[in-house]
Amino acid sequence: MDSMQESDINNWLSELEYDQWAAVPVSGSRPSARYKHAAAVADGKLYIVGGSRNGRNLSDLQMFDIRTFSWSTLKLNAGSYSDSVVELLPATSGHRLVNWGSKLFLLGGHSKDSLDSVTVRTIDLENYQCHVVETSGKVPVSYLNGLGVPYPFSCSIGAEGQSVTLVGSRLIMFGGEHTSRKLLNDIHILDLETMTWDVLETLHSPPVPRFDHTAAVHAERYLLIFGGCSHSTCFNDLHILDLQTKEWSQPHTQGEVVTPRAGHAGITIDGNWYLVGGGDNRSGASDTLVLNTSKLVWSVLTNVKERDPLASEGLSLCSTAVDGENLLIAFGGYYGKYNNEVFVLRPKPSYSSRPKIFQSPAAAAAAASVTAAYALNSKGEKKLELTNIENETFKGVQNGSSQQGLTVDVNAIAADKTKLELSLSEVRTENVKLKGTLNEMNETHDELSKELLSVRGQLTAEMSRCFKLEVQIANLQKSLESLQSIEDELKVLRKQRSALEEDMDFGAAGDPQRQNPGGVWQWIGGSTHNS
Repeated sequence: MDSMQESDINNWLSELEYDQWAAVPVSGSRPSARYKHAAAVADGKLYIVGGSRNGRNLSDLQMFDIRTFSWSTLKLNAGSYSDSVVELLPATSGHRLVNWGSKLFLLGGHSKDSLDSVTVRTIDLENYQCHVVETSGKVPVSYLNGLGVPYPFSCSIGAEGQSVTLVGSRLIMFGGEHTSRKLLNDIHILDLETMTWDVLETLHSPPVPRFDHTAAVHAERYLLIFGGCSHSTCFNDLHILDLQTKEWSQPHTQGEVVTPRAGHAGITIDGNWYLVGGGDNRSGASDTLVLNTSKLVWSVLTNVKERDPLASEGLSLCSTAVDGENLLIAFGGYYGKYNNEVFVLRPKPSYSSRPKIFQSPAAAAAAASVTAAYALNSKGEKKLELTNIENETFKGVQNGSSQQGLTVDVNAIAADKTKLELSLSEVRTENVKLKGTLNEMNETHDELSKELLSVRGQLTAEMSRCFKLEVQIANLQKSLESLQSIEDELKVLRKQRSALEEDMDFGAAGDPQRQNPGGVWQWIGGSTHNS
């Protein structure tokens, strides 16, 4: 399919199966295959900057029009900043691209640039002018000499694999790896309105230093960090930073067990965090994950084959809306070979199972209290205090009604109560099952402990036997040494015997009588016979 009309494209998109990846029938030429590039969507267009291929970084700007399924290479210009000594767009990989307003902000990554201060570049989408923005404040520092002496850190060259998340008008940068291979886990914030850097001092234990992780924001307040790797380990942990209280936490999640991965990509849509690609240094992650950021429940959306472009490291994932429907857009990556295909996924719309009953803020707060009614008792079981919830709910309803004259569907609340009671019963049943499983595990632990003691006894006996064998071996070695000396003496005696035999043979050759054993008797006998 070399070319398509916009109506054909819309039909193609509308016929896509929900929650399944499909390769886009791109028209025209494609950009070079790559990974560790930067990507962002603006006005229905996918922008790709740089990346790496065969060990070489790229410096191009590519644009994919989602309406026409066509690629084009864009040329940047410096405009009034042509006298800048900084390269317009250096070859970079492992960087991040963020759309804010009518501009793309490029930061992070690794390139040959050697500036001594933070470099933040912008690309104006109206005229494609690119220039370096002057920033101030608490600039991130690096330990490039490996001796603990800080040097100014250039985001464009000093580190890669960090996450950059847009929260309002601020960019939140976390983690990454410097060219000195130092891993980070601190938070730096860039205010895009004032172009001022700041360092966020946090409370509690942050995630361990890492790079090639993903980050997302929930409710414009909570920063979520997932996965990534150190120099020896890939992670599958989830950490949350409350940007208001500045507290780190590692919450308990439910649902699918998620495998460790790094080099993956993520994007949030309507409270769902979609994650694709990455790997654990042994194989690529073939599952597309979804995290419900409100309930913290993991699920697998779909799977691909192991050696598939969507199981790549260093791919990008963005989202856009076409005719009111959201689309995930994946590009690039490395899965044994470099990829330059575009894939789209049409996520199935998620609708709330709870009907909209409350119409006022006070009533909505009461509904939220019902939803959040679960708590943990001292035994670790979930309980639901329905009586208190009913009282608080109806108080909120009465207050809202007195102020705004709104009504509440009591039958709907009763139905919700019934559902919650059923859920409570299911939770109790699940707790019983878990207790049974725990008892089985304890019994298995006791049996394994007994086996361990038995093995330890056998090991002690074997060690004793080995000690005795070592003593016997030492004695045998001494005996062998004695045999060697005896053998040496035997050789000497054999040499002496040989020499003695040679002397005796020489003496026999010089004596005539010894030459003829008959001697004179043989001569006399011979004479007598002749006469």
